[in-house]
Amino acid sequence: MVTATVATELVVSLSESFSFIQRNFSLNGEIMLLQIIALAIFIALFAVGAIRGVQIGVLMLVGAAGTGLFLADMTVEKIIAEFPLSIMILLAGVTYFFAIAQENGTVDKIIDWALEKVGSSAVLLPIVFFVITAGIASMGAPLAGLVMMPVGMQVARKYGVDYALMGLAICFAIGAGGFAPTSLYGIVTYSTAHDAGIDLSPFLLFGIAVVVYLVMLAVAYFMFGRTLFGRKSVMAAAGSAHSGSTVSRGSASATKVAFGEDEDDEALFDSSSTSASSESGPFSFVQILTVVLMVGLIGSVVVLAAFGKEPDIGLLCFFFGAILSLADPKTGKAALPKIDWSTVLLVGGIITFVGVLQNMGAVDLLGEGAEAIGSPLIAAFVLCIVGGLVSAFASTTGILAALVPLALPLIAAGGVPGWALIAALGVCSAVVDVSPFSTLGATVVATAPQDHKARLTRILVKFGMSMVIIGPIVLVGGLVVPAMFF
Repeated sequence: MVTATVATELVVSLSESFSFIQRNFSLNGEIMLLQIIALAIFIALFAVGAIRGVQIGVLMLVGAAGTGLFLADMTVEKIIAEFPLSIMILLAGVTYFFAIAQENGTVDKIIDWALEKVGSSAVLLPIVFFVITAGIASMGAPLAGLVMMPVGMQVARKYGVDYALMGLAICFAIGAGGFAPTSLYGIVTYSTAHDAGIDLSPFLLFGIAVVVYLVMLAVAYFMFGRTLFGRKSVMAAAGSAHSGSTVSRGSASATKVAFGEDEDDEALFDSSSTSASSESGPFSFVQILTVVLMVGLIGSVVVLAAFGKEPDIGLLCFFFGAILSLADPKTGKAALPKIDWSTVLLVGGIITFVGVLQNMGAVDLLGEGAEAIGSPLIAAFVLCIVGGLVSAFASTTGILAALVPLALPLIAAGGVPGWALIAALGVCSAVVDVSPFSTLGATVVATAPQDHKARLTRILVKFGMSMVIIGPIVLVGGLVVPAMFF
């Protein structure tokens, strides 16, 4: 009797356990299906936006709302709370301050002053353009550096510098300057990392990018600039007809440059008109004040960081921008439409959708997939390849905003230092931008003489596509691997 009772209880217990496992498996299966559907929607919206030329941020906000409401059972308030207000303030403040600097002609003056100081050595011209362009690209919007592309191509033609070398030097400078703490690529990368609790120094990220791009510039010199080393001077290369001439910006004006990554190439520079602010002459009071505040911005960030404080670059830029607006209300008002709202929307929409995915556990699902690969290094390598490949054809800023959060599960799984992986992922997503399928590479081809376009296209395709593989090999092998042992 006792045996029968025990047997009955055992059967009941096993039955209940089986029912629990079955219900749990069914529930997990449904959850996993919803997560996969959400990830598929995310990828599809990104692809549709890139192919159709639609603002991806708009699609992502709509997709985040639909996915959160119908698949994740989230409220509207929770979905909206995922929008990154801190990044919005940062981007708006930086682009506002430097838009004022463009509008009042300070950037044009700085370019002209720097070009007047160009030495006479032909071999140094690409380096000079690298330095000037990197400085411009560090002022909020990397693509602002494209104002130097038509200038560089004119100088290359005049002084016999290979168009490929000059074009690559300017592209590399835009990438290097773009990762400055005050510019778009750097802001998106380190801000997203900080929001996830990963301690990535903006100055370290900038330093890594500069080193990588300088190495790439050295490679470009070896490939396309070896003949320059036999020349004594620019004037000798150009001939006596150019004796006494100076390199100048000509009709390209930084005030014509638009912020954002979705502008047409024609909107990035204007070769048919000269801005009144670019006329030769001494710096005006407002321009001197702007230069002082630029230096003050950089100094403030460095000093605060040295004392262990985390500077809010966005608020600092709004503060300095307010001073300039009070000094010159006209340019302050004219700079308002130049705030990079398109990038704010792009980054905000993507991060909002990623936040919904995190609430659903879809990001953790990707982490489990990365763990299934077995080796965290291989997973990191694959992730960097994906970032580079997609970025070669789409918005670099969008890729950074999308992939950096998706790398977090791999970091949480252990074995890969978070700061190293995110820095490698960011740079890998940018080094491919010399591809003619991206804005930078396309502008190189567009500003070159007609009989050189085909050759430049072939070079940029090979260079850009090779970076899809070489970039991850160098960054993962040279940055992530050493960081794992220190």
